[in-house]
Amino acid sequence: MSNAMIPYYLYFASLLFSAGVFVVLTKRSAIFILIGIELMLNAANIVLATFSQYDPSLNGQILAIFAVVITVCEVSIALAILLNIYRKTKVSNVDELTEVGNG
Repeated sequence: MSNAMIPYYLYFASLLFSAGVFVVLTKRSAIFILIGIELMLNAANIVLATFSQYDPSLNGQILAIFAVVITVCEVSIALAILLNIYRKTKVSNVDELTEVGNG
């Protein structure tokens, strides 16, 4: 990757991060909020991979792969929690959800 391409990757990452923030702030469905968080984490991974070209040991790319693994774990746990909440309350809208616990 040449140094001339770095601003384009950063512009793309900032666009992706902004789209994620927009989704998190405007959508009320819990699934869409998770998608917005994923967009923001992917933007951070793009920045890590972009700047890792200056590190001969590729620590940025290793950290980005580690972040993807952690993100997959986070999403699987969050989807399991959301599925249990939906089974119990029949509500998927975050604004309508008032109480989670106490059977």
